[in-house]
Amino acid sequence: MSEPVATLAARVLATARAINASGINRGSAGNVSARCAGGFVITPTGMAYEACTAGDMVKVGADGTVSAAATTPRKPSSEWRFHRDIYAARPEAGAVVHAHSPFATALACQEQRVPAFHYMVARFGGADVRCAPYATFGTEELSAAVISALEARCACLMAHHGMVVFGRDLDHALALALELETLSEQYWRVLQLGTPKLLGAAEMTRVVAKFASYGQQY
Repeated sequence: MSEPVATLAARVLATARAINASGINRGSAGNVSARCAGGFVITPTGMAYEACTAGDMVKVGADGTVSAAATTPRKPSSEWRFHRDIYAARPEAGAVVHAHSPFATALACQEQRVPAFHYMVARFGGADVRCAPYATFGTEELSAAVISALEARCACLMAHHGMVVFGRDLDHALALALELETLSEQYWRVLQLGTPKLLGAAEMTRVVAKFASYGQQY
């Protein structure tokens, strides 16, 4: 049975507040959504999460329109488009987190990917976390770039912008966002030491396969 929209909205808000509390996001930057029947629930545009209530979250239909059943007059995040397109392209996605986290954004502003410097990179589905080319926020061009960078991955950087991850649910997406920021910080520090030493393709393929059964399965 689908989770009630009001309950899901409260959890979306709690996750948005959690990314700020963790230090990987600040103010009203970034956004969070979760899939629901017929669409998704997403944070509103331009509102500080601490000032929001669950009723300020916005339900958006799969066609990108605000649902007639929405209980809020708020407008959805300006980035609603890539959330919608991720849900359409990736049926395994249950929640999406986008943040302007310091280290991931620093790499993204240099248009750098996160390569296989550490085996945990494989947690995101492959031998690297790609960086999507720059496009203006909220546009179809940005959404298309994100969807391409996410091919066979559950996370990417967005050039001159930030990071985006998706998970099976809100807790999973939040955990992945925190892990990506940790790896971005580690990689940034490795870059200070010189040319990074990377794991080989065969080892990363092996680790990606091991991550398929990593953790508690349910």
